[in-house]
This record gives sequence, C-alpha cells and structure tokens, in this order.
Amino acid sequence: MIKAVNLTKKFGNFTALSAINCTIPEGCIYGLVGSNGAGKSTFIRLLAGIYRPDSGTATIDDKSIYENPEVKKRIAYVSDELYFLPQASMNRMAKLYSRTFENFNFERFHYLTNALKLNPNVNVNSFSKGMKRQAATILALSTMPDYILFDETFDGLDPVMRNTVKNIIYSDVCERKSTAVISSHSLRELEDTCDQLALLHKGGIIFESDIENLKTSLFKVQIAFNEDYEKDKFKGIEIINFQKKGSVANLIIRGEREATVEKLKLMKPVLLDVLPLTLEEVFIYEMDALGYAFKDLMI
Repeated sequence: MIKAVNLTKKFGNFTALSAINCTIPEGCIYGLVGSNGAGKSTFIRLLAGIYRPDSGTATIDDKSIYENPEVKKRIAYVSDELYFLPQASMNRMAKLYSRTFENFNFERFHYLTNALKLNPNVNVNSFSKGMKRQAATILALSTMPDYILFDETFDGLDPVMRNTVKNIIYSDVCERKSTAVISSHSLRELEDTCDQLALLHKGGIIFESDIENLKTSLFKVQIAFNEDYEKDKFKGIEIINFQKKGSVANLIIRGEREATVEKLKLMKPVLLDVLPLTLEEVFIYEMDALGYAFKDLMI
C-alpha cells in the first residue's frame, strides 16, 4: 500500500506539492490527471524515491521510500523524459536492469519484446518516440515490480499500441496484484484504465474518487413538460446543474438513479430520457459544485 501524509515538495520559493494526503491500495490502478505544473510528475518522483520530501512522508507498506533500496527494488518507474544509454540496444539495457533489479525476468523481457514487435538488437535511440516509450515500458515491467509508476504512460503511442500497453498493465495488476500509478493530461485516456482517479491542481489533490462510484453517483436527465416550469419543480431531487431551452431541460442529478427516475415519471413528463455521462463531464460538474472552473484547470 502506498501512503502519502502531508507530502510537500518545494523547489526554491515554488511549492510543487502542498500537504498531499492519499492512500493507494494494493492491486489498484490509480490515475493522476491535471494541467501542466499541477504536480503530477513531482508526486510520482516522490513515490519513486527520486526526490526527498521537504515535509510529510511517502511510504510503501509503512516503510519510507527515499534512500531505501529494499523498497525501491520493488518499484518500476517510467519517467515522462526517457533516457537510454548512448548507443545501447534493448538487450544491453536489459543486462543493465538485471544487475540493478534482482527479479529481472529475461523470459518476460523477450516475450514483451516480441509481442510489441521491437528489435532488441537495434540502438534504442534510433527508435521513434512511441517505440522508445514501449521499450521503457518493457524494461520496467520485466523487473517484475510490485509497484509500477508511469508518468505520461501513453504519450506518443498510437491507438492500437495504447490498448496493447493497457492490456499488459492490466495483466500485471490482475495476475501479480501489482499496484500501478499512472499520470496523464487526458481524462479520456484514463477513463477505462483506472480504478481510482485524483485531480491535481496547483500542487494539491482537489478531487479523488473511485471511478465506478464517481460515474454512478451522477447522471443526466433530459425532460420536458407541456406546461411551463423551472428548477423549483424538482424539489427533493439533488440537481447540481439545470439548463432549460424551450420546454426541454437538461438536469445533472446526484442520487440513486432508479429511485430518482421513478419519482420523475410520477410527474408525468412528455419526454424523459436518462443519458450517460463521460468521466470528463462528471469531473466538470463535480468541480463546479466545489467552486472550481474545471475547464480552466485542464487547459
């Protein structure tokens, strides 16, 4: 289990992370989303033990991560800024990794290299951006880690390769009970990948939720009546957004869906449709309810 308690990191006068608190359970895929400068990379580097916290703690199974080789050997970290040794092939990088990580598995390395159709004898620095990302992912997962930290995991990957990499991560989490922390600028990218999601802004977690609970607690209703009406017609229903054009209104409702729909049916509308919400829409309305302009956060 990963745990951050009042985790803070500063660079000079700039506070990159401010008193973050979160718990990431074992076997979870935990997504971090936020704008540039929100603190995603800093948070992941603290969890990887690259940065020392200025205050607060970052622990794995209640053990400090920074300067703790026993903990770090259980972690695989893929940075947003990839680095490979000059003129090194994947085979050479694999030998380097095997000397650092005692659980490095060459059988898995060769399997993943073949599955992603990369030539392990070619200079990695001749690869495209997406191929380099694949190579770094293969090397990291071949260490058989308990904790996988990916910064901008899918950057540079085409749609087919994104799905392939997602499936590889799924298999590690499901079969080996690994824990993955994944950052991205894109909610859509994380929507079908993560179990939990946190939104970072200006160095703090301003929203965190289990994805299934987040998506099922809010829903959209399109409704119309023959007579004129306003929001106050729906007393007893928690409406967090109300927009009406002509006789048709769009309601964003928080609550138990089936019970709410039955209550709406008793009002005898001439139109009643329950529509799905995307994860991005859910976050927009949740952030609006908290007083944040979500669209501005993600620019």
